[in-house]
Amino acid sequence: MGMSVTIAAAGERDAEQILKLQYLCYQSEAARYGDYSLEPLTQPLASVQEELRTGTVLVARLGQEVVASVRGTLDAEGTGHIGKLIVHPRMQRHGLGGRLLAAMESRLGEAGAVKRYQLFTGHRSEGNLRLYRKHGYTPLSSERVDSRLTVVTLVKGAEAGAYVKSA
Repeated sequence: MGMSVTIAAAGERDAEQILKLQYLCYQSEAARYGDYSLEPLTQPLASVQEELRTGTVLVARLGQEVVASVRGTLDAEGTGHIGKLIVHPRMQRHGLGGRLLAAMESRLGEAGAVKRYQLFTGHRSEGNLRLYRKHGYTPLSSERVDSRLTVVTLVKGAEAGAYVKSA
């Protein structure tokens, strides 16, 4: 009998597992862009612990193992910022990223008057872009960071709902 994945708020005890998973998950992004100095690969544990105290952090667990995570904050203008959506490589392409994204949208919506959601990814991260488009996000802007990376910022109105199947 298999175990099911559960999504819940992260606690302080999850910080180390989140950081280790983040390091594993961002290896493919670093290779894709030829840059192993990406912030998620250099973020210290104390910074993750601070995010747990000041923002909204969700985890997906398979038993006791953290297999996915996402972070979010709500700013004064009503924008829900979503970041560092990570899913263990062995758990990818089974809908877990989409479930976490929808759960974070819902959680941020409970926290206040959300007008829109915003997130970003690299221009070559086709899997991420596909997931975000599928969930109703549209490109807002692109910023060339260097010769290897252009950051694409995507947005979605809060009234759009948590899931758009037609994308």
